[in-house]
Amino acid sequence: MNFLLFVTLVIAVGIAVFAIQNSDAAPIVIRFLVWRFETSLIFTILGSVGVGILLTLLFWASRAAKSSLRKRRDRQGRSPV
Repeated sequence: MNFLLFVTLVIAVGIAVFAIQNSDAAPIVIRFLVWRFETSLIFTILGSVGVGILLTLLFWASRAAKSSLRKRRDRQGRSPV
């Protein structure tokens, strides 16, 4: 668990350094269907990482809940001898 936290911290620092180094870049235009946004590169990078983290947590939470319910059901199904 500590190793996973360390790797996550290293990745977060790497993303932050990359975003800060590119903060003076020219504004970029993001187009999606009918929407059009003009923003800086740093907000695009950090926003993309944030959305990725949220999606990962959403899928992880769903799986963890199913696993927890399955374990609880298995424990209740066993009768003490």
